[in-house]
Amino acid sequence: MTGQPPAGIDTSRPHPARMYDWYLGGKDNYPVDEAMGRQMLTLDPRVPVMARVNRAFMHRATRWLAHQGVRQFLDVGTGIPTAPNLHQVAQEIAPDARVVYCDNDPIVLAHAAALLRGTDEGVTEYLQADARDPDAVLEGARKVLDLGRPVALSLIALLHFVPDDEGAHELVRRLVAALPSGSYLVVSHATADFTPRESAEAIGRLKAAGVTLALRSRAEFTRFFDGLELVGPGVEVPHHWHPELGDPVPGQDDGVIPGYGAVARKP
Repeated sequence: MTGQPPAGIDTSRPHPARMYDWYLGGKDNYPVDEAMGRQMLTLDPRVPVMARVNRAFMHRATRWLAHQGVRQFLDVGTGIPTAPNLHQVAQEIAPDARVVYCDNDPIVLAHAAALLRGTDEGVTEYLQADARDPDAVLEGARKVLDLGRPVALSLIALLHFVPDDEGAHELVRRLVAALPSGSYLVVSHATADFTPRESAEAIGRLKAAGVTLALRSRAEFTRFFDGLELVGPGVEVPHHWHPELGDPVPGQDDGVIPGYGAVARKP
């Protein structure tokens, strides 16, 4: 990215959302993000594939939910817009779908207008709030969504940046508790289960650059769904979750992609 960064953006250290944008081939990142991204590639050259697989999981989960009749979506930790965005996937199936995006990153706010171009029948809004403050997220969401009707809560590639001691499980519990029966939780998450040596090195390099990475095991990931009903096939590596719904990613079957994805229903 060239020119002056938007106000509030720190370009002296890498940022996970901007690194993710770089992995996806976007232009909303800075040299510090590319430099750290290239370091990650030396540990595992499949990182860009992982980013695309994660994005494709979100697309498939959103399609599945829309086909189940879900018409309200709350996407927390939105990240930098990359088409197709969640509202485009949902509103292609259900033009009247209502979507609220939520992020605390100033660079996402700078691109919020791009997120708000939905269908005439539906609603697409952006909320500037931190996932670690679920009360603020819910307060903003209530202005657009009817929390008396089912909502799909999406936490895509977010929770592995929130350690347990910063309340990762509590924020999930509080968000889910505010949603009615018939709502859904969608989560994707990186893990060290398949690449322990490379993951340990990645955690160390990112920590030195000021980025916390809280990789969780399959059992630790599954805890986020306590009290909910997992949708088949349950907890899976992301590209094995309902692959028939489309969005295959070139290279996704080149070994196990080190992450998990799952969708669960609130009874």
